Amino acid sequence: MNSDSDLQIAGDILEVPHLLQPPREHPATVAEFTGLARSIAADRSRWAHLVRYDAVSRWYHRMLVGPGYEVWLLSWVPGQGSGPHDHGRSSGVLTVLEGTLTERSASGTRALAVGAERVFAPGYAHEVANDALEPAVSLHVYFPGLTDMPMHSTAVAASVPTSAVRSSASTDERAADGQPAVT
Repeated sequence: MNSDSDLQIAGDILEVPHLLQPPREHPATVAEFTGLARSIAADRSRWAHLVRYDAVSRWYHRMLVGPGYEVWLLSWVPGQGSGPHDHGRSSGVLTVLEGTLTERSASGTRALAVGAERVFAPGYAHEVANDALEPAVSLHVYFPGLTDMPMHSTAVAASVPTSAVRSSASTDERAADGQPAVT
């Protein structure tokens, strides 16, 4: 028995391209959505010029739409927050691009610094806020695209398990665009 491996491939696997799957044009798995978020986060030239800050209401911008997903960029001035909410049937990935955000959920309070990444499942309830003295920017990938963002009482958000972080724009803002608020 070979100690390295009992598996041997006869011939050159690249000689049978008809057996290889073509590369995907769009992400389709949690790992691929996380990879998309990391790729965008790592390339400041893709997002920094888009960021705006609004002291009256949270600012957001839909950067990218693909089959079954959306990518949102959000800014948070000190004191702005999402309020307790979930993301309906959407899963997501949140990445902090600048500053520090605070997530409150049933499992406690968590500070998220630059590079922090959270992944969450449908129905995950939490609240995200900028409790720091400097502005923050976050990137959010939702799959499927965000169609619902039910708001919760503080007690409800505290009773739901933590699995990820999210930012959001106010429900009124998104409703004006015919879309749910991003968070």
